[in-house]
Amino acid sequence: MRTIAEINDKIRQGNAIAWTITEAKAQIAERGVVEAAKVVDVVTTGAFEPMEGSGAILNLGQTDPPIKIAECHLDGVLAYAGFGAVDLYLGAGQMASSRRDSSRDSSRDGDPEERGGGHVIADLIADKPVSLSAIGQATDCYPRTGLDTTITRDRINQFYLFNPRNLYQNFIVAVNGGERPLFTYLGPLQPRLGNAVYANIGALSPFLNDPDLQTIGIGTRILLGGGEGYIAWEGTQHFPLQRRLPNRAPVGPAATVALIGDAKRMDSHWVRGCYFKGYGPSLMLGVGVPIPILSEEILARCAITDEELVAPVVDFSIPRRVRPTFGLVSYAQLKSGQLILDGKKVRTAPLASLYLASQAALDLKQRIESGEFELTSAIAPLPADTRLMPQDTWGTQIDMT
Repeated sequence: MRTIAEINDKIRQGNAIAWTITEAKAQIAERGVVEAAKVVDVVTTGAFEPMEGSGAILNLGQTDPPIKIAECHLDGVLAYAGFGAVDLYLGAGQMASSRRDSSRDSSRDGDPEERGGGHVIADLIADKPVSLSAIGQATDCYPRTGLDTTITRDRINQFYLFNPRNLYQNFIVAVNGGERPLFTYLGPLQPRLGNAVYANIGALSPFLNDPDLQTIGIGTRILLGGGEGYIAWEGTQHFPLQRRLPNRAPVGPAATVALIGDAKRMDSHWVRGCYFKGYGPSLMLGVGVPIPILSEEILARCAITDEELVAPVVDFSIPRRVRPTFGLVSYAQLKSGQLILDGKKVRTAPLASLYLASQAALDLKQRIESGEFELTSAIAPLPADTRLMPQDTWGTQIDMT
């Protein structure tokens, strides 16, 4: 029907028609796929959720005399320094050290023990000062052995997010069938099936509306943290071979992507540090993903509803890699606020923000229609045959206590 180049011509001329995924579903229901496809050029999707598989690369610039950093803490959070004299990688899930950092601004939210890499990344994007304490490895070319200073977003060279695993195509629903509360990466789980937490947003989710990833690949331009970003590679734990329904939707965690974007151009509204009690820190991140409507088939996939999408209910009380499940439930059931498990009503809650995910899609739509955001063609597809390999321990007794 149309190409990405033709859509970009319309964007430059101010004539492109973009619908958010919510608008697209309504228009398809009203007009039908064939007529709707004649009108719309791009459907925009969004996500706003904890993305622990995120992190930032920073280049500090050299000191005088020069330093080769061997160990570095940013606001008490350890940053990896093993790949360049003054290059750092700060993981969103890295916890702050137990010692209190006396140089940290006491007015900031969160006790030091409830802060981590995600909070430091968010602070830098918000242009807040961050304390830096580094130990150097003395060499002939790098004689300095220590550095204590304060950095900000604009007082370092490169500062960009490189996120090895974001935007799960689908995920699980977590419950706790045991006798004590559990504190997990999906939040607190109450005992005896006291609650159920789901992490995906169902029919609004970017990759559930393009289940075979026909419109995205390496090099696809997206909105990342309110700024421009790109799909850089397949994400870690990318598993496109997940079992699928006849509508091609996966029944559990499937595709993932690695994302990259200039953090200096991001907006703190879309990047927020968070902490899960008893588990650790993470990063709440807003992402907008365009779906160019290159064919009627692509738009037809966007008509998927929450009734047609499912996720497995997993019991976290069993401390194994493969946990028992209570079967599959639809996202319509999850969003109703309760499930029936073993004859018991179980309240449900989303970990992601459906409202901010919709706002991310709206933001992307407005940028496309105003000519601020053009689409890119992928330079290579994401692999479709990647399998997951576990690391099982052979001949070793594991203490599960």
